[in-house]
Amino acid sequence: MLHGIDVSAYQSATYGTDGLSFVFIKATEGRSYVNSRLSAQTKHGRDAGLVVGFYHFLWPGNVTAQAEYFVSHAPEKAGDILAVDWERTAEGTHATNAEKDQFIRKVKALRPHNRVILYTNRDFWLNVDTTSYAGDGLWIADYVSAGHPRIKARWRFHQYTDEPHDQNVADFASKTALKDWAG
Repeated sequence: MLHGIDVSAYQSATYGTDGLSFVFIKATEGRSYVNSRLSAQTKHGRDAGLVVGFYHFLWPGNVTAQAEYFVSHAPEKAGDILAVDWERTAEGTHATNAEKDQFIRKVKALRPHNRVILYTNRDFWLNVDTTSYAGDGLWIADYVSAGHPRIKARWRFHQYTDEPHDQNVADFASKTALKDWAG
């Protein structure tokens, strides 16, 4: 298993990279938020030689506009991974299954040379999702032993804790294998 983290504006632009193979960085949310540390966090991950991914927190509605907003702000580089973060908003709402699927397909159409994956938690995957569509791969949040999420679906990334920050593992034999898959 490869180790990685995900960061947002709440984390430092100089997050620790020792022992990591990848980082996911929050880029955008809805159609109005951009991570104020996006550029610095991206540079830090790239300088450390990590595989870099970006994610968008999906709101219900205006899915095409959200996809366009995301790709207009997420840096574009071959081998980067793009992800949609599908969960409840602070208001308790969430995008529908159709909106989630449409967002993934639109991002893939806008960035056909990047992998586009779904991030969601175990509850959403088991109880809200009805299509099982995850684009190029599933990134599942389930706070149990690293690499052992309690789902039957094939996953690529597993967020297993948020202490002291979001920590993840990837189901790849090596960093080279991850780079080959992403590239």
